[in-house]
Amino acid sequence: MSKLGLEVLAPAGDPEIFTRVIDAGADAVYFGGSAFGARAYATNFTLESAEASIRYAHARGKKAYLTVNTLLKNLEMEKELYPYLKSYYEMGLDAVIVQDYGVFTMVRDYFPELALHCSTQMSLCTPYGASFLQQQGAHRVVTAREISLAEIKDIYDATGMEIETFVHGALCVSYSGQCLMSSMIGGRSGNRGRCAQPCRLNYDVTDANGKKMRLPGAYPISPKDLCGIADLPALSEAGVYSLKIEGRMKQGDYAEGVVAVYRKYVDQYLSDPSAPYQV
Repeated sequence: MSKLGLEVLAPAGDPEIFTRVIDAGADAVYFGGSAFGARAYATNFTLESAEASIRYAHARGKKAYLTVNTLLKNLEMEKELYPYLKSYYEMGLDAVIVQDYGVFTMVRDYFPELALHCSTQMSLCTPYGASFLQQQGAHRVVTAREISLAEIKDIYDATGMEIETFVHGALCVSYSGQCLMSSMIGGRSGNRGRCAQPCRLNYDVTDANGKKMRLPGAYPISPKDLCGIADLPALSEAGVYSLKIEGRMKQGDYAEGVVAVYRKYVDQYLSDPSAPYQV
């Protein structure tokens, strides 16, 4: 078990949802600002609403994490990133979630007191990658969505660092969200926060002879949503600290309801980890 316990980490696509998930029991909330976030089509936050939300969280002993988890262009790195992050840093932001290693090094060098969380899009699958980033200044890694609990435990045992793992919500068919399909078919890049979700479309699958195959469903490359509520003890034993709920494009009722359920069962489990666990 992680020495830190368990954190319920909630998504917020707008300030109202931020407040609702905090009130529902989230320990921390991740959200996007006006730039560089992987959900460009969410409502997202202005600087003013972000500052108010961060204050709301801190007044209740909760944390706020900013997503800067797209790949940046050189001019964006040189001219836009520093003033953008400086505003959030001065608000008291708790951490920034990054994919781009250039962003990682910039945050480390210019904002050394700001915690660095390595996005799932860094595809961290082994202790080697996690150890390297830990040595470079990472505070937390978000594991690749494709790895097993045993592989997560290997990372924790080797590093002892904070581990964040997706436990609930929609999954990307591409490897840890590193999608090229969106830009090739949909004309918009998921790695720039503008996923066109071509994986959600209705496709025909043909065999080697071009004959249409009969499949049980109409959406052969659209994964079902993840639900890890029954796996909390196993996740904890693997060293997972932060239970990440996907959904910055979801409605407030969804985010609030999912957080409330995870809060209930996390508290139940932590009150007596040795007791039989059942949902």
